[in-house]
Amino acid sequence: MRKNYLTLKTLGNSEIIISKSRFIANCKRVETEQEALDFIQFIKKEHYSATHNCSAYLIGEHDQIQKANDDGEPSGTAGVPILEVLKKQHLKDTVVVITRYFGGIKLGAGGLVRAYGKATTAGIDASGVVERRLHHLMKVTVEYIWLGKLENEIRNSTYILKDINYAECVEFYVFVPKEEESLFTEWLTNMTNGQAIITNEDMLFLEFDKK
Repeated sequence: MRKNYLTLKTLGNSEIIISKSRFIANCKRVETEQEALDFIQFIKKEHYSATHNCSAYLIGEHDQIQKANDDGEPSGTAGVPILEVLKKQHLKDTVVVITRYFGGIKLGAGGLVRAYGKATTAGIDASGVVERRLHHLMKVTVEYIWLGKLENEIRNSTYILKDINYAECVEFYVFVPKEEESLFTEWLTNMTNGQAIITNEDMLFLEFDKK
């Protein structure tokens, strides 16, 4: 399973104007290349009258799939600058389409590179970025005499309390960062004098806003 990584928070849209040309960014989190291609085609249909719909995407833990398309702009002035912004911001599983409505003023190769880079950054800002961190979902089973103490300690810790199940015994469900499973187990074991039954129920990603 992949390690912690950055990706887009939500579907994002932004627009900037440079030398009378409109640059509209549409950004989306995707998990497969087909999702990326479908999104690109959707934007192209939505902006069928645009001068260009340039795009780039990165997919996979190690960016195994990455493509850039200039869609008629001079080679290397649109798709690659979009892709470079994604790489610079260390984003994974992301597709960006920059739609350009030409305003009558040519920007030159350098101007295009800067414009598409700036439009991409604006689109990412509109989407927001999250860090997906791998966590264990730990189940802690104890007698009711430990309920108040454990609930208070867990809520005041750095761990995330997901739920409490009031069954024959009390069952706490707690999200624990992947690398802290042993530390968490030791902490709870010491706190309950070894009376807690601690099991690893699942492993999943939680999302945190990137600050």
